[in-house]
Amino acid sequence: MVDRVSASITLGGTLSSQDFAHLLKLIADEDLSSEWDGEAFDPTHRIPGQSLTLHAHEVAWGRFEALERWCISRQVPFARWSGACSGECGGERVVFERGTEPEYYAADEVDEIVITRRMVEKLGSIEAILAYFDAADVTIPPLVVDGDDTGVSGANQS
Repeated sequence: MVDRVSASITLGGTLSSQDFAHLLKLIADEDLSSEWDGEAFDPTHRIPGQSLTLHAHEVAWGRFEALERWCISRQVPFARWSGACSGECGGERVVFERGTEPEYYAADEVDEIVITRRMVEKLGSIEAILAYFDAADVTIPPLVVDGDDTGVSGANQS
């Protein structure tokens, strides 16, 4: 049996209209929502000028595997959080920024990064520990799609 947990992902970067259409299919395949326990994501839920955060419960292993692979292949930055599965695995945050490999961080049930004593000893200084936390706490840029009217404030918020 597959472990299933709650998870969310925040996406950003610039996409062509064609890539956005493919992204919409991946989002639908994962049954993602712009709100916890909300209705299925619809393109009108996206707010131009902001990153796109999506949520789901009962996510296999807490990963959006096809979506994450696609983001990496297209250099679409993302940060994903997944909750812990009791007795099996802890929560985690995964961060992908352009040109990097995804970085994995232990996280608690409210998406706060946590470290162990062994990690503190490995990092060796408060500066290194704070840098570790900073690396996990990236700001994902807005999700921009070709054709967005960037001169208009007050985006569609339906």
